[in-house]
Amino acid sequence: MGANASGRVALMSIHPEYAEAIVSGRKWVEFRKRPIADDVSHVLIYATLPVGSLVGWFSVEGQDTEPPRHLWIRFKDVACISRTRFFAYYSGRGTGTGIRVGKTGKFASPIPLSELEPTLRPPQSFQYLTPSQTSDFFALVDRGKGTYCHPNEHPDEPQLRVSRELDHVLS
Repeated sequence: MGANASGRVALMSIHPEYAEAIVSGRKWVEFRKRPIADDVSHVLIYATLPVGSLVGWFSVEGQDTEPPRHLWIRFKDVACISRTRFFAYYSGRGTGTGIRVGKTGKFASPIPLSELEPTLRPPQSFQYLTPSQTSDFFALVDRGKGTYCHPNEHPDEPQLRVSRELDHVLS
């Protein structure tokens, strides 16, 4: 993977079922109540308890902040979440953010957060890694602890064509 010349890295707490769906290439969007910074190029995935460890990462293809109903229409086929859980998550919110997943990687086995830095704690939602932590993350990947998995680049997938067409309808 090499040095991160593109931007910052966000450490994100994700429920284990969604974390696994991302690193296996089935989930192409991660939903959040607020956007991440525009200069974030990668997300390091911390699977919450009972896993409680780093399980993988993904590159950020972009993000869309819009009303939840628009996010649902755009991403429901690649979200790996039920309609009920999706709308419960965004209950009472006027907007939400869909972070589009690019290339993904999975660690060969879960890595304790302390291996990245002994004092690092799991974030409630996400936090930005320091430059030192970012270097340590890329070093973990470069040392072979990570396996490149999936490039989520499928321009001919029907749901993504619909997503592009929806841009015009929702604008």
